[in-house]
Amino acid sequence: MIRLMLLAGVGGFIGTCLRYLTGRLCQLWSLGGFPLGTFTVNVIGSFIIGALLGFAERHSIITPAANVLLVTGFCGGFTTFSSFADDIFLLMQHKHWSMFVLYTVLTLVLGVFFVWLGRVLAKQI
Repeated sequence: MIRLMLLAGVGGFIGTCLRYLTGRLCQLWSLGGFPLGTFTVNVIGSFIIGALLGFAERHSIITPAANVLLVTGFCGGFTTFSSFADDIFLLMQHKHWSMFVLYTVLTLVLGVFFVWLGRVLAKQI
């Protein structure tokens, strides 16, 4: 378990560093108030997690350790949106439409709500 945690940490470190660099690079092409850095890492991260998991499903050669390093660690450090997008894809793929709608709406609405709540509470302290 310690080995897998370290692999996740290494992948997360690399993903986080690349997320930072991508954000800085995107500031050069900023489009007013549009969060180009976050948008870019979310879209790229979604592609990466889709490619990794698709490759794993097709060839069955990604080991649990590689999955922890690349999917949990790297993609998790680069963006957590990629995991969210894959969860939604799987719900659609399995035609779990009510769960798809519930998960998508609740995640977005509650995510924004808790960002707001956190900001409000932090201002009180």
